[in-house]
Amino acid sequence: MEGELSGKTALITGASQGIGAATAIALAASGVRRFFLQYNRNRDGMDRVLEKVRALGGDAHVIAVDLATHDGIERLLTEFHQFGQPIDILVNNAGSLVQRARLAEFTEDLYDRVMNLNVKSVWLLTQAVIPAMIQRRSGFIINVSSIAARNGGGPGATVYAGAKAAISAMTKGMAKELAPHNIRVNAVSPGTVDNYFHEQFSTRDMLETVIKGTPAGRLGTNEDIADVIVFLCSPGSRYIYGQTIEVNGGGFMI
Repeated sequence: MEGELSGKTALITGASQGIGAATAIALAASGVRRFFLQYNRNRDGMDRVLEKVRALGGDAHVIAVDLATHDGIERLLTEFHQFGQPIDILVNNAGSLVQRARLAEFTEDLYDRVMNLNVKSVWLLTQAVIPAMIQRRSGFIINVSSIAARNGGGPGATVYAGAKAAISAMTKGMAKELAPHNIRVNAVSPGTVDNYFHEQFSTRDMLETVIKGTPAGRLGTNEDIADVIVFLCSPGSRYIYGQTIEVNGGGFMI
């Protein structure tokens, strides 16, 4: 694996904690040496990730922007173009349901924030990286969907579920368009992962209920998801295109 990814450059959004942090570390361990990492507010977490990436021989350019806003997306795109390095691996990981809200209380502003963060930023950032990938006839794009795209999400998460369903559908369309250029686009769909996301949005009772309904008998870890992302950048997945890989301990099967 390290030989295949050695010297490559990866762009990861939402990289200061959770799945994004674990992915940066896993890719660095697999030979990726240059990173463009986006985060929002967790500078301490970002510093810890940077320390681990550098210990593994990599280095990173870091930017703090809120991708739930139009200005944040524009700032990211501007800084990426100034970065000036072609991207080999794009991991569109940044995402959140922002807050739980029932249909009647779901404001237009909240709708825009959820869709900007989970969908619009993915579309525009992918647009930004693909010209160089097409020119070099090489690249991997991994989008992060969610089990919510399959089951509609929990209470107050309907728009988030719709956003993640859009990601799964966009992954297929991107894959069809980019496959002739030797660019592989896939997605991972985490089940319930025991990380900060569910510390924010789920109670322990909710999580215990999920565990009882999961054949593996546990919640997922950030590393469970990161390892699948690394696999989707490896030769072992060379004939996988446009797929959304469900990673949920058997809690949802298709």
